[in-house]
Amino acid sequence: MNLEVVSFILGRLSLACGSVLVLPLLAAFFYQEPSIRAFGVSIFICLGLGMFLCRLGRLETEHLSVREGIAITGIGWIMVTFLGMVPYAAGGYLKVLDGVFETISGLSGTGATVIDSLETLPHSILLWRSLTHWFGGLGIIVIFIALLPQFGRGAVYMFNAESTGPTSDRVLPRIKSMAMALFAVYLVFTVAAAAVYMLCGMNFLDAVDHSFSTIATGGFSNYDASIAHFNNPVLEGWIIFFMVISSANFGMYVMAWRHGWHIIWENTEFKTYLFLVLATTAAVTIDLFMNSNLPAATSFRYAIFQTASLSSTTGFVSADFDVWPSFSKLCLMMLMFVGGCAGSTAGGLKVSRLIILIKAMYSIVWQKLHPQMVPHVHLDGVAYTADVLLGVGRFFFAYLMLDVLWALLLIADGVPVLDSIGISVSTMGSVGPAFGMAGPTCTYSGLPDFSKVVVCFSMLLGRLETFTILVMLNPEFWHRKKW
Repeated sequence: MNLEVVSFILGRLSLACGSVLVLPLLAAFFYQEPSIRAFGVSIFICLGLGMFLCRLGRLETEHLSVREGIAITGIGWIMVTFLGMVPYAAGGYLKVLDGVFETISGLSGTGATVIDSLETLPHSILLWRSLTHWFGGLGIIVIFIALLPQFGRGAVYMFNAESTGPTSDRVLPRIKSMAMALFAVYLVFTVAAAAVYMLCGMNFLDAVDHSFSTIATGGFSNYDASIAHFNNPVLEGWIIFFMVISSANFGMYVMAWRHGWHIIWENTEFKTYLFLVLATTAAVTIDLFMNSNLPAATSFRYAIFQTASLSSTTGFVSADFDVWPSFSKLCLMMLMFVGGCAGSTAGGLKVSRLIILIKAMYSIVWQKLHPQMVPHVHLDGVAYTADVLLGVGRFFFAYLMLDVLWALLLIADGVPVLDSIGISVSTMGSVGPAFGMAGPTCTYSGLPDFSKVVVCFSMLLGRLETFTILVMLNPEFWHRKKW
């Protein structure tokens, strides 16, 4: 482990964070808000820490090891979380713990909030909340690689440590080119969403903030009632569209851009995701119509929006689904657990892993009938090796066990059992709203302090897919002469 190299790159990341904070500072100047001082302090801390770390370390080589890539990604996320907390704490808007909670919720794309009255906050603070979504959605490290000079072949380890899914598929051979292509798609989607939202009646700031939240599948809104505040079916329809396309593998869009749009319709994972959304929408619509005394059109409107929102792990709310029948809530919780596609901004287990697990189980059952058969698992013409299958199984076990662990810790801290299960599934899946005391019309502000710490860990491990953080807890990871 070359700590000097790690320190130098983290210093560059801190400087980049200070540069991003200039955007809400300009908004604070434009609206003449008291948050100017808070952002000024934040920028000063980011720049000071960045220069200190750069001077402390040095870039001795253009190549990073696996451990250095993991360390930069894991520590980088934690560092940016605490730097992003400063505007909330320095401005007196949140306590330190609540500020950390709000920031990691934003960066991880969870969208859980501890703020009870969003509409009283300055525009600049609301913009910063949405910006944390946008930079964390595609990935802090991916955007860092795309926009700033990279570090030779070692950048691949940072890229892989932050990427989501059973494999780190790259359409383009060079990491820098791949990161820039992903960022270009991400930027185009964001601009398109903001333009459409303005045409649907949002003002400029609302359109920008909600486009950041939608494309990052985060879910922060400028209003306590979330999307229900607008009561606009046309707007909801467009938000559904952008949530769904943001739940697909962004690498798939890069490939479609280069080889033709037929790539999208041939992608098994995306087709399976769409099937899950449509099938769940139909089931929830029927359940609401039969058991909630809602008109058929209203049942469909509520069902398709919440199904798209929770399957994409965005977490926008158009209706209080906590009062829906138990069958509908169970369907929504299953979508929270599965999440979106690998390589997307969505969280959850990922549809590709679900497909691989089902295919592997089928293959094992078939092998029992034909002992001489060599089992194979294919997806879109790709044969997955035993290492990939083992990795998917390991991740599924770890993901499930962490869901159980967080729920047990929350229960031990006095949170009701069913609420704890919902919060655990929601925050590990980067969804946001859950049920009960953390339901769609509530916030996480009522959680005890220990439970908030637990939820912070849940959101961080859920976003970085568990092992990036867990491996750093091994003391041998930090030894210079091992590995």
